[in-house]
Amino acid sequence: MTSKLRTERFVWLDIMLTLLTLELMAYFYYGARAVFLGCVCVSVSVAAEIVSLRFMGKNFTADDLTCTSDALILSLMLPAVVDYRIAGIGCLFGVIAAKNIFGGRANMIFSPAAAAYLFMITSWKNQVLQFTEPHVHTGITERASGLVSSASHNFNLTGKLNFTDFELLMGNFPGAAGAVSLLLLIVAALILLFRRDISAGAFIGSIAGTVFMAKLVPAAADTSQSVKYTLAMNMVLFASIYIVSDRRIAPKRDYFAFFYGLFIAVTAYLLVVTDAKENAIVLVSVLFTPVSLGLKNLEKRIDLAIAEQEKQAEEAEVTEEQQDEALAQAQLILSGEEAQDDE
Repeated sequence: MTSKLRTERFVWLDIMLTLLTLELMAYFYYGARAVFLGCVCVSVSVAAEIVSLRFMGKNFTADDLTCTSDALILSLMLPAVVDYRIAGIGCLFGVIAAKNIFGGRANMIFSPAAAAYLFMITSWKNQVLQFTEPHVHTGITERASGLVSSASHNFNLTGKLNFTDFELLMGNFPGAAGAVSLLLLIVAALILLFRRDISAGAFIGSIAGTVFMAKLVPAAADTSQSVKYTLAMNMVLFASIYIVSDRRIAPKRDYFAFFYGLFIAVTAYLLVVTDAKENAIVLVSVLFTPVSLGLKNLEKRIDLAIAEQEKQAEEAEVTEEQQDEALAQAQLILSGEEAQDDE
């Protein structure tokens, strides 16, 4: 149990380090307001965690600080200029409704950040999907002006983008504060995969499903452009790392996790090409909760069956050993009786 808790803490620390790196990039493009938004989300989430745990009769421990990573994930999915009140309400929903009502940290069924984002985009779509241009720094208390739609929105409608490969890699286009820095996201994915902090099966399945669909049903005139832009837009890479591949949510076995990620990617892509649904992968990851739960139940049954087989094998070995011992004792007795007869 202690080893498991230690592993969870290391996973949380690794994820936090990659998220803080993305936060630095958000600061570079949007200024101190992006960092302050992250601080607001973290503060509200920690407060909500403490209060909700107290109502549940539990104590807040160091392990419950994982709510801070969910808060940072949510803040990086939002415009840097979003109203702090909206962000705070989203964090409250994520911690209380999406996590603790369903049993808390030990019984998570979907990503709190993804559920909170879905709640926010349903309630305040215009505020959540309107952004400032990169390098436009808005003061912490200033009201944003000159808002534009995201590059993802334009791509979903037209299938075209006017950004260079360098701009795509660096995240120099309108979008969520921390979900557009493709180069940093690629590095984060490699680190987290190497450290086994995220589900490799779910991540590979998500990326493979996206690439497959982008080639099968191109969203752009050129197939290679379709693959490139599809991976770069709609938070596909960000969500594949921090939401779809979340080890708390995804199936444990890579085989099942691969198909879990694959199904999410395929469904999300279909929503993008048919309905121009922005950031569809986040929506689908929440809707696919029953799939994850079903695969986890299947894994439990497999584990129980394996444990039962191992138990039966051990019992058979014990029985065989007892039979061998009994046979050896019988041979000793027979040999002793033959020796007496010879005398």
